[in-house]
Amino acid sequence: MKQRIWNAIAGLRGASPLVHSITNYVVMNNTANALLAAGASPIMAHAHQEMKDMVNIAGAVVINIGTLDEYWVESMRLAIRQAEALKKPWILDPVGAGASPYRNAVLKELIGIYHPSVIRGNASEIMALAQVSVQTKGVDSVHQTEEAIGAAMHLNATTGAVICVSGATDTVVHQAKRISLRNGHPLMSRITGMGCTATALIAAFCALNPENLFEATTAAMALMGVSGEMAAAVSSGPGSLQMHFLDILSTLTEEEFNARLTLEETYATIQT
Repeated sequence: MKQRIWNAIAGLRGASPLVHSITNYVVMNNTANALLAAGASPIMAHAHQEMKDMVNIAGAVVINIGTLDEYWVESMRLAIRQAEALKKPWILDPVGAGASPYRNAVLKELIGIYHPSVIRGNASEIMALAQVSVQTKGVDSVHQTEEAIGAAMHLNATTGAVICVSGATDTVVHQAKRISLRNGHPLMSRITGMGCTATALIAAFCALNPENLFEATTAAMALMGVSGEMAAAVSSGPGSLQMHFLDILSTLTEEEFNARLTLEETYATIQT
């Protein structure tokens, strides 16, 4: 598995897939820079008139609900319909799930009518999306990854999407397969949009490997965690971490990656 993940990381740098992101105002610059550093190409368009055209040329689509409004929700619908018509992966980031009735209604539509390829969120977001009774604090998680595994398995069974619960431990769930990644650093949580960056990287790897979205998601989270961990080791705070993180996304070697990656693969009974 480690070798396949590294092959995907190296392959991304050579393939430069185009990722179309309908994402939030807060993170556009962060996620675009991370995609470029990892080897992908970002585009962030929202006009209704060009949604089909942008999806036509993209390898994958990110739907991030961080800063919702009615115009962008319609852009999301148009992009998703085109992605599904063309059988291209689209990745849902349910930012702030559970925070407001409007946000919950939009999410209910996105997973009830359409079919996300991958859903990535923190533990509280995944639990809220699975309609588990949880406490949410804006877009921050007040739960640990382990608390959301049952919700992730339920979402996987009901939506068919690969589910990624990110946090101190990142866990990827699909059918009976589960991979836990224990890289990263607590300092990463002090930079806005790191979760959104993870979602964008997942889209890049899904564009590269649409036939195996589970491994594509795992590769993205492995790259994210190892890069963040290495960046934290040479950073004095969140500002320098952000700079070093981008550098390491771009320069990470196979030897560095293999030396740090902590991965556990398990199989579990599916719960519905």
